[in-house]
Amino acid sequence: MIDFCSIEYLKNGNQKQIKAFDILTQHKVLLNLVEFDPILVGTIPINIDIENSDLDIICHWKNKNDFTAKLNSFFGKETDFTIREISINEKESVIANFKIDGFEIEVFGQNVPAKSQNGYKHMIIEHEILQSHDENFRLEIIRLKQNGYKTEPAFSHLLGLKGDPYLALLEYKI
Repeated sequence: MIDFCSIEYLKNGNQKQIKAFDILTQHKVLLNLVEFDPILVGTIPINIDIENSDLDIICHWKNKNDFTAKLNSFFGKETDFTIREISINEKESVIANFKIDGFEIEVFGQNVPAKSQNGYKHMIIEHEILQSHDENFRLEIIRLKQNGYKTEPAFSHLLGLKGDPYLALLEYKI
């Protein structure tokens, strides 16, 4: 199994994964966030990204104001920088978006350990599903995403899961 807590695996990946590694490393994105236990999640790590997929980084903050201040300090001068606070599943969340070298980056933080956040859990489950299916399944996920599906609904559709795709995927057993 890939150690998704480190981005070293990206160095041996496809072209987009290698470029993501270079950007995250050269611009010290994860290094700047190290105190918040950052993990790159989403579609790029598991090779189901499409052209406009962004780099999703989840973080665990203990002090929201400190996290917000550091995001502003580290990334506030980056292209198209925005930051907002919202509630997701009744949990306070901070989301920063910006671009570096043409890559859209989203930093998502909650007062929840990164490995316990749904973004990480979904990616691990999706990776396991992809490992248990053939290449055609992966390509079909990408096709659905290109046709407007979000990732979890695409998996749910192909797997025939019922109800809320985000919850159904968390309960899926391979």
